[in-house]
Amino acid sequence: MRHLHPRELKAWLDDPHRDKPYLLDVREPWEFERCHIEGSELLPMSGIPSRFGQLDPGREMVVICHHGVRSFHVARFLEHNGFTGVINLTGGVDAWAKEVDPHMPLY
Repeated sequence: MRHLHPRELKAWLDDPHRDKPYLLDVREPWEFERCHIEGSELLPMSGIPSRFGQLDPGREMVVICHHGVRSFHVARFLEHNGFTGVINLTGGVDAWAKEVDPHMPLY
């Protein structure tokens, strides 16, 4: 499984010559409402087994959670189900807030 640090993701998102990855946030709705990376879409971890068929298995996808643990497990699950471009955001939104966006609320 590939891993990406927040600053690497920020550089990717800011690069006009690269296709943007799909940002899959697997936290709970209350967490997503509190803070999230712009452009990310919410699909809580508990819904992944029944709804992963709605995702594009060939598209590069960065999986996001609070600290990077839930996203790691979701990324492994997706890889075991044929997804080839899955990337875990190391440190999650907590690290994103500390390294990239100091205005993002922490919890």
